[in-house]
Amino acid sequence: MTIDKLGSVNPLQHYNRPEKAAKSAYKSEQDSISVSKEARTMGELYQVAEIVRNTDDIRYDRVEEVKRKLQDPSYINNAVVNIVADRIMDVFKI
Repeated sequence: MTIDKLGSVNPLQHYNRPEKAAKSAYKSEQDSISVSKEARTMGELYQVAEIVRNTDDIRYDRVEEVKRKLQDPSYINNAVVNIVADRIMDVFKI
């Protein structure tokens, strides 16, 4: 008894063959994209967030200003002490 080959072993073989892509009749001289206003805004916000994230937390110009003020004996008076105390209490919610 002989069995003749009826078809391919893999029935999906002819479906897996890559087909040539049809060439487009439209030829563009230059590629281009369009970016929405929302996408541009989000990109700008992302850039600003990166700058803020990479910036030092300490503002050395303000630190130097406070140091100069503290060295001046006329700067520290009861009014300044009271304001500083009130702000400290606000920060710690006292």
